[in-house]
Amino acid sequence: MQKELQLRWRNVTPSEAIEGHVREEVERLERFHGRITGCEVTLESPSRHHRNGAQKYRVRIELTVPGGTLVVARDRARNQAQADLYVAVRQAFREAKRQLQDHVRKLDARVKAHAEPPRAVVAVLMPDHGFLRTAEGREIYFHERSVLRGGFARLRVGDAVRFAEEPGEQGPQASTVELPRVAARRRPGVAAHA
Repeated sequence: MQKELQLRWRNVTPSEAIEGHVREEVERLERFHGRITGCEVTLESPSRHHRNGAQKYRVRIELTVPGGTLVVARDRARNQAQADLYVAVRQAFREAKRQLQDHVRKLDARVKAHAEPPRAVVAVLMPDHGFLRTAEGREIYFHERSVLRGGFARLRVGDAVRFAEEPGEQGPQASTVELPRVAARRRPGVAAHA
């Protein structure tokens, strides 16, 4: 994520164990979709003074992703099992993953509806980022998280890739980078690195 996780506690006593649980859930979402740019989680009990001995919880998650913000709000539990804060967090993150899957499907459908994405060659590789060179000779920055399906470790200088370009703070950058096919990875005339 580009921004640090924001965790808010409202009428809930902060706990390192719960915070660790939330961080694990956020990491799972990031493994599913590496382009999450921000996440805000609010853990709330409607009242500090609960009745009938069972405290109820609300979990609100706001995920910032390219193209918008996804919001999940799980209200008070309906039974004892759901009144557990761990369960409420887990269920809220399950819903967040479902919304994220829908968002990714919609983005994929839009991408498929467009023309073939531009192609480039990996020109420079650093430990967590690199640069692509287009056929016109332009250099496009990309980060390891923009490489689809965790493919950054498989990239080599000279690999032919497809990419989607977007404006960045310091010039053009690739929002996604994809290796077209294993057999077609190398550009003709470029030696493979061992």
